[in-house]
Amino acid sequence: MKILANDGIAQSGIDALEKAGFEVISVKVAQEQLQDYINDNNIDGLFVRSATKVRKDLIDNCPNLKLIGRGGVGMDNIDVDYARNRGLHVINTPAASSASVAELVFAHFFGGVRYLYDANRSMPLEGDSKFKQLKKTYAGGIELHGKTLGIIGFGRIGKATARIALGIGMKVIYHDPLIEQATIKVPFFDGRSLPFEFKSQSKSNVLQKSDFITLHVPAQKEYIIGKKEIELMQQGVGIVNAARGGVLDEVALVDALESGKIAFAGLDVYESEPSPEIRILMHPKISLSPHIGAATGEAQDRIGLELAEQTINLLK
Repeated sequence: MKILANDGIAQSGIDALEKAGFEVISVKVAQEQLQDYINDNNIDGLFVRSATKVRKDLIDNCPNLKLIGRGGVGMDNIDVDYARNRGLHVINTPAASSASVAELVFAHFFGGVRYLYDANRSMPLEGDSKFKQLKKTYAGGIELHGKTLGIIGFGRIGKATARIALGIGMKVIYHDPLIEQATIKVPFFDGRSLPFEFKSQSKSNVLQKSDFITLHVPAQKEYIIGKKEIELMQQGVGIVNAARGGVLDEVALVDALESGKIAFAGLDVYESEPSPEIRILMHPKISLSPHIGAATGEAQDRIGLELAEQTINLLK
């Protein structure tokens, strides 16, 4: 059986699949050529990340295809229900990248409270001539310890983010209409762990009480955070979106940054991805990363192995 890993796969996944008798092809085929390539090469399984789209026409015109695998969590680039109704297996790896995304969230938060997003722009230009002035400019940072983190969406990534927050001494509150209560175990280096109990609060309550807010929800038809929600937030709040572009209203965000309602933002995803708006890219109060939440070596190894294991179980 042949697997096309069109957006790549870690060597750990390739090794596991090949050991089970699969042939793994890890070339990048352009979207417009994908249908012909799958049919010409008798591809049984297609692995994608977020770049490749698997829509109804591709599914209809590739009768040999048996499985579609998404290396990651969200599957909005796949017509999942349609594929399953046509008898295809559709799998993803929801747990594999949680820790990596959560750590990126805190990379943005730590950089935000100490102005690193701006200092890293200014220091190369003026660090040699205006060192004391820059030191004064960036001297008013704050600590995350002791502050309240509001988490919108308390699935695997939301919980992983909560673990880090608890570990550095933050208070955690969350809103998730699908998860009324949850227990978070915070593990330590020596094998011990401590459990913490949580109950979902209303979104308005979380927005009003949080010093910092992070979003962990799937793609939505409407904004989760827009002008109305921002008005409920505390003055000087920090916000990070490493979930999906389109869940945060970027126009309302920029307005709030310029008014001071929001002190800083961290964005890993964008409404107009893969071509974010220049106003976002150039804004001095936004910490930026190019959708790299799951892009760590450890996460990619876990993703590859998880895809391989599911594929072997389903097709062998």
